[in-house]
This record gives sequence, structure tokens and C-alpha cells, in this order.
Amino acid sequence: MEDSSAYGEAFGDRLRARATSFVRTLSNTNIAVTEVRADNPERGLSAPLSCEDAFLVAVMLQDYPVHEYFEDGRIAGVTSLKTGETVLYDVKRGPQFVINNSFHSVHFYFPRAALDLVADGAEAKRIDELRYQPGAGVDDAVMRGLVGSLRQAFERPEQASRLFVEHVTLAACTHAAKTYGGLRPATRPAHGGLAPWQIRRAEETLAADLEGDISLADLASDCGLSASHFSRAFRQSTGLSPHQWLLRRRVGLAKSLLSDRKLTLSEVALACGFADQSHFTRVFARLTGISPGAWRRNLD
Repeated sequence: MEDSSAYGEAFGDRLRARATSFVRTLSNTNIAVTEVRADNPERGLSAPLSCEDAFLVAVMLQDYPVHEYFEDGRIAGVTSLKTGETVLYDVKRGPQFVINNSFHSVHFYFPRAALDLVADGAEAKRIDELRYQPGAGVDDAVMRGLVGSLRQAFERPEQASRLFVEHVTLAACTHAAKTYGGLRPATRPAHGGLAPWQIRRAEETLAADLEGDISLADLASDCGLSASHFSRAFRQSTGLSPHQWLLRRRVGLAKSLLSDRKLTLSEVALACGFADQSHFTRVFARLTGISPGAWRRNLD
């Protein structure tokens, strides 16, 4: 796979902005989500992206009052972007904009191969393009919600669950294909969940890697399914997403370890796959309604 200039540090460099990115591999292609922010940027036209058959779907995290947008070296529109709006860019058209204000946004990167994988997983006809008005923002509550769910991942990337970020990025790709590409899954009877052997294999794989470094694509491949089909079937079978299942497994193990007074809370956190004690405390309290320390004291 060739490196792309439409995500990660290379993308941030072209916008003269700080960039934090999560990149995931699906089969032989990458999907990514990048937060870019420039509080006092150098003014002028952003640097061009390398031409490739891919799209960027961005959500604005602050207003951009005058968005002078270019495609193929020519002005394509002048708009005003508001916080929360979604903007689409076709990378093969050489998107650029005039940097004339501070900006903060999150950009999902979807190459053609990823959009094709989503369509194949839904047993649908592959889409041609994502439809958009150049430079214009649209009110998309789903995209706004998906970006909101990634807030803590970008604030604490060292604590971010690979499974969770991949799940959100894949959901955004599917939503974009349906909403802006007209993707229509084939009409067919609803499939059931996973077979017993598939549930057993997925749960064993998740339990063996409590840090959550396993990818959704690898879990799906072990079960002979596409990532999108696996996610739906796993939730139907267990009532949880793989990420939620993993968090509950971590907390369940933590409850048993908390009875050992020789272990500090930090040691319990690391043993259960959490990045640190604060991460452990936050997740434990959210799922149980009580802090780990209080849980341990209640054991007396």
C-alpha cells in the first residue's frame, strides 16, 4: 500500500496544522481518521494533496467563516462553514482551500477500495462517487455524533482502543456510502448472528488480548466474514459491540483482582489491559457506577 497525503502527519503538513491520526487496515487498503488543528496558522493556499481515488469526509469543530475552496487549481466555491457541519472532498480533484483563519476539524479518509469493501460486505452494487456541493457544509447528525464519540480518543490517543476507533471509522464509511453514494444493501431475509463456533473463536481472541490491539478486520477474518457483517452479527449474538464486550471482560477481571490487597490499583489496571489507573477508574466507574477503590472497600 502506498502512503497517502490525505491523512496523518503528511496531511497535517499540507494544512500547516497539528495532526493526530488513527489508521486501520482493511484487507489491502487503509481507512483513517485525522484530527487537524491550527490556532494561529500561516496564511495562504493549502498545499495540494497527492492525486488518488479517495474521499475525505470532514466534520468542523469550529466555525470557518470564509471557506475559499479550490479543485484542480480553480476556485470551486466560497462558503461559510459552521461548527458541526460535514464537508466532503474528492481527493482526485486536488482539493485545496485558502487558510485565512484558525481551524479545527476531523477528517475521515476513505479510499475507493474501502468503499468497495463496504459495498461487497452489504452485498450491494458498488458506488460510483460520493455526491457533494464543492466546499459546502451540510447538517449531518450521524457524522457529528460519530466524531463526538472519538473526542476522548483524540484527547488521550495512548488510551484509545483500536477496536473502538476502527468500529467508528467503519461506521462512518458505511454512513457516507449510503448517504452520499446511494449505497443500497441487497434486499434479503435478515441474517442471524454468529454461529456458536464463531462466537467462541471471537471471544477467545478478544479475551487473549485485553489491551484491545486486535483489529476488527482480523476478528472478522477468523470467522470468515467481512468486518461490517461481523460487527452486526456479533452485536446480534451478544447484545454488545466487540469493544463493549472487551470493556466488560476487563472490568470483570478487575473485580476479581481487586480482592487481592497486595495489588495496587495501578497494577490491577495494567493487568486488565488499561493504559493507566485513570483510564481504569473512568471505565470501571462508568460500567459499575462506583470507583475501583470504593468497590474494594465494599469487599470488607
